[in-house]
Amino acid sequence: MEQHQTQLLIIQLIQAPNIPYAHKLFNLIPNKTVFLYNKLIQAYSSVNQSHQCLTLYSQMCLNNCSPNEHSFIFLFPACAALSFRTHGQILHTHLIKSGFGVDCYALAALLDMYSKLRMLPLARKVFDEMRVRNVPTWNALISGCSRCGDMNEALELFKSMSEKNVMENGSGVKPNRVTIASVLPTCASLGALEVGERIEAYARKNGLFEDLYVSNTILEMHARCGKIEVAKRVFDEIGKRRNLCSWNSMIVAFALHGKSIEALEYYDQLLHEGTAPDDVTFVGVLLACTHGGLVMEGQELFESMARNYSINPKLEHYGCMVDLLGRAGALKEGYDLIKTMPMKPDAVVWGALLGACSFHNNVELAEKAAQPLHFEPYGKVLHVRIRRNFGFVLFATQEELLNPLKLRRGADLLLKYSVCLHSKLLDRVVSVEYALRDDDERDGRYDSLRRGGGYGPCRRSSSPDYGRACSPVYDRYNGSSYDRETSPNYGKQRSRDYGRYY
Repeated sequence: MEQHQTQLLIIQLIQAPNIPYAHKLFNLIPNKTVFLYNKLIQAYSSVNQSHQCLTLYSQMCLNNCSPNEHSFIFLFPACAALSFRTHGQILHTHLIKSGFGVDCYALAALLDMYSKLRMLPLARKVFDEMRVRNVPTWNALISGCSRCGDMNEALELFKSMSEKNVMENGSGVKPNRVTIASVLPTCASLGALEVGERIEAYARKNGLFEDLYVSNTILEMHARCGKIEVAKRVFDEIGKRRNLCSWNSMIVAFALHGKSIEALEYYDQLLHEGTAPDDVTFVGVLLACTHGGLVMEGQELFESMARNYSINPKLEHYGCMVDLLGRAGALKEGYDLIKTMPMKPDAVVWGALLGACSFHNNVELAEKAAQPLHFEPYGKVLHVRIRRNFGFVLFATQEELLNPLKLRRGADLLLKYSVCLHSKLLDRVVSVEYALRDDDERDGRYDSLRRGGGYGPCRRSSSPDYGRACSPVYDRYNGSSYDRETSPNYGKQRSRDYGRYY
């Protein structure tokens, strides 16, 4: 078989795809071209076999086959996927030595790699040294800053594009769908709604709103900024173009803002339209049940995941269920669910149970949930928060109070001060919170306590603070805990098993 025909067969096998057989034929070719190397590297990259990409590049160098700019476009993502920082920097050197250090598309892949490897200063250095920048390079750095949590830098980069007349149809490049979709989540994270609305206006003016990727990002921005009614209007504008991502954004937004009934109604509409839910959908509806106290509905939805949709519950779903049961007072059921989880429960799952134990005065389960081993490796801050929650539990004797407090030097000293101020241990005194402040905060905050003044017992309030031990997905969606007093009654009767928690 001639080499040309073999190359065509290899390309067809890659497209089939049958990459292992294509690789075998590739090894039989005596004079391998950079085109075939790139095709095979691209094929392995598409199936997330990044090690094979780097192995092929090593073979290319050993066989004196010089790479071209397209080779690096696939090699940089491979290093990012493997978290190979050193290899990525070596490839960067090879890119420059090969004479392709000015290729915008190769540099865009390089910027993306550095940002994924959390090497943002290097990415910014490469970007600043570029003579010519195109849309992919701007997009790579903006999305990289967002990915690394440098939201202000991402927003400044987008503004600098505007200053260069990029947005005003001037010379150069214009933001595209990827640019808009990269910067709008940044606006949502910073709460920069005004800036986000200006970007939305630009997207609509330039016809980018018709792109579902962009319209979903606009929808999510309004939802995360608390503009639920605006988000609903955007959702209706999307109309028949909406996909599962659109539905999920609305369901999660309703759930996080206490609109439990609306979240479940949208879930029913999703099913009615024939769209299959995914794991994110169930996070949203379980959060809605948690905030609305809908225990029976939550349990039914949780069981339907595997039964009806072949979705195995993840840690987030178990965390929501533990929080739901704990708020309803079903502490034993929540503890049993944790013990039967197929994965190891994390600190937030145990924290949700501990917060419920603190409010419902279940000392036995609280002691089990407050084991330090459950909260590794989250460090001192979370450990102190957990112990503060533990302080809301009623202790019958001083010894019972002191037993779980053997944490750090200085705790016993402060406890003595609090005991001196009270002839006997009051049933609702939370001296734990005063005993376990961070070391660097103690001296300044407790001078008045040491002088015998300024101490006031922290009594149990009628409504608990769940900011200390919340569901594991609250922080992910930047939500807040449900406020029973300020949220309206949606007219739906609660589950009969729901114990009033608020």
